Amino acid sequence: MKYIIAAIKPFKLEEVREALTAIGVRGMMVTEIKGFGAQSGHTEIYRGAEYAVNFVPKVKLELAVSDAMAEQVVEALSKSARTGKIGDGKVFVLDLEAATRVRTGEAGEDAL
Repeated sequence: MKYIIAAIKPFKLEEVREALTAIGVRGMMVTEIKGFGAQSGHTEIYRGAEYAVNFVPKVKLELAVSDAMAEQVVEALSKSARTGKIGDGKVFVLDLEAATRVRTGEAGEDAL
């Protein structure tokens, strides 16, 4: 099993969700986050005053998928989240040692 973490632009969330649902992803966790990467923040003007925005709003997605599905999920995620501009985000793939469905006690891939 794989645990996939992605940080994307917030306005791409619905497009990403649709792409993942289309390939059979049955669930994900979504968290609003702030961060910075290569763009190191930016400046904005608010009521005539310029100020630095050091942390950029992002959305973090967390998914647990089978090994067989991981590559397809990363591809769908990357394509649907891409704008071609700095700050599109990152995708991390980690090995997932165990998973348990609390309601039924199912374990491993059955819990996904």
